[in-house]
Amino acid sequence: MALIFPEEVLEHIFSFIVSDKDRNAVSLVCKSWYQIDRCCRHRIFIGNCYAASPSVLIRRFPEIRSVSLKGKPHFADFNLVPSDWGGSVGPWIEAMAEAYPCLEELRLKRMVVTDDNLELLSRAFKNFRVLVLVSCEGFTTNGLAAVAANCRNLRELDLQENDVDDSSGHWLSQFPESCTSLVSLNIACLEGEVNFSVLERLVARCPNLKTLRLNHAVPLDKLANVLRQAPQLVDLGTGAFSAEPRPELYLKLASAFEGCKQLKSLSGFWSVVPTYLPAIYSICAGITSLNLSYASVQGPDLIKLVSQCRSLQRLWVLDYIEDNGLDVVAASCKDLRELRVFPSDPYGGAGQPVSLTEQGLVAVSAGCPVLNSVLYFCRQMSNAALLTVARNRPNLTRFRLCIIEPQMPDYLTQQPLDIGFGAIVKSCKDLRRLSMSGLLTDRVFEYIGVHAKQLEMLSVAFAGESDLGLHHVLSGCKSLRKLEIRDCPFGDKALIANAAKFETMRSLWMSSCSVSFGACKLLAEKMPRLNVEVIDESGQPDSQPESCPVEKIYVYRTIAGPRSDMPDFVRTM
Repeated sequence: MALIFPEEVLEHIFSFIVSDKDRNAVSLVCKSWYQIDRCCRHRIFIGNCYAASPSVLIRRFPEIRSVSLKGKPHFADFNLVPSDWGGSVGPWIEAMAEAYPCLEELRLKRMVVTDDNLELLSRAFKNFRVLVLVSCEGFTTNGLAAVAANCRNLRELDLQENDVDDSSGHWLSQFPESCTSLVSLNIACLEGEVNFSVLERLVARCPNLKTLRLNHAVPLDKLANVLRQAPQLVDLGTGAFSAEPRPELYLKLASAFEGCKQLKSLSGFWSVVPTYLPAIYSICAGITSLNLSYASVQGPDLIKLVSQCRSLQRLWVLDYIEDNGLDVVAASCKDLRELRVFPSDPYGGAGQPVSLTEQGLVAVSAGCPVLNSVLYFCRQMSNAALLTVARNRPNLTRFRLCIIEPQMPDYLTQQPLDIGFGAIVKSCKDLRRLSMSGLLTDRVFEYIGVHAKQLEMLSVAFAGESDLGLHHVLSGCKSLRKLEIRDCPFGDKALIANAAKFETMRSLWMSSCSVSFGACKLLAEKMPRLNVEVIDESGQPDSQPESCPVEKIYVYRTIAGPRSDMPDFVRTM
């Protein structure tokens, strides 16, 4: 006899299911579970703001408290999506202001956010607690001032990599004197000056503040003052780390850091003066995350700093680290899980070239046994190195290799890098994300289609030979959710032959490929639940003959139908 649980019991059980994917699966079991999920789901993630509509969300889930929403395609980070393509959060906030007066959290990525949107948000949601904006644009510090003034229970204000019109730091003064609730404040992306006295008072009256990331306008002497007010910090963005060498300032800074016994994460370090770096050595042993991706420090100073951080789990650094620095990382940081190495001079137009090659990556793969995530920019790579990385680290779940010069072959043999990347997908059975570069033929895509069964996101540029390469990926990668392609010879045949695959994916982006206008129309006819957007900044997208290759195509599944806010250069088929 089947057991029947009261709805209250099932609601309690459902509350322990945090994955959206799992919640969606549970809701499909039966009508009663669907209804229970509908009424007790409080958090929602929407990976494409045009895949659903505000009205659909509100009708499906009337009790939402937390919304995470993404707008523009990922390639917007590389300036491949026109700035006025869309992605406005306005309709969402307006609808949620009516339906979700108890909304507490909003996380937005790559969306257009205006001051009016922030003003409405700050007044409509009386118990609003968390605002996270990542790579967003369209707002100024006036909008932030409204959030600071009106959201009296704000716990997190996290601004990451946004394009903000920031004329001054006076918006911080809009936090009322009664505001003591902040747990996280990240203003690192802001360009304007900071009112230091206001910042110090705000930090001092928030005893639970754990994350504080400052912008480059905060100088070292002010940083020391702020740290004295917040010895409980766990995550610190330092602001500028430069000043004229002064012994008294060094001692003041060193003393302030010594008082921060709980610090685990450090970032920032704009305009570094190496003289002051030893001031942080006292807390380096406990640091698990170090972001030096904006730091100009290099050579022995950089290596000595990193070598002090023996508990590192996450390291972001410029290629100033060089191969010998990564040798030190491999020897010192045995708990490293994530490594990102960014180019200091991606266009090769300034300064002496750094000595960073494939050997640094090989060293870390050998020395860091729990490494599972890599983003690595370099100027040369070999199949032998990739084979070694694959053999050393079969536990990789994310592997993104960016060889700065397109279509560079194995520099030792002048052969394509197919064998090396093939080894990565063969050995790394749990690989979820892959970005490839260098000289690659259709052979590597065959390897991916056969072996990368857990792959969810693939990014490819300047690779492949024919439609066969794209066909291998679409027909073989059963878990694929996002596919990004630029400057590849893939065209109509593979697109149409694998049309059904796109309904199981979140999105496909193709730019500067060989897809025709007619194929886009045919895809839209075959798959009416997809939005097939043609983007042509040179003129009206529908003015071209059907045989003409399209400039860019963005395909995504949707339950909302074609969007209504398309600019003139976008057409939905």
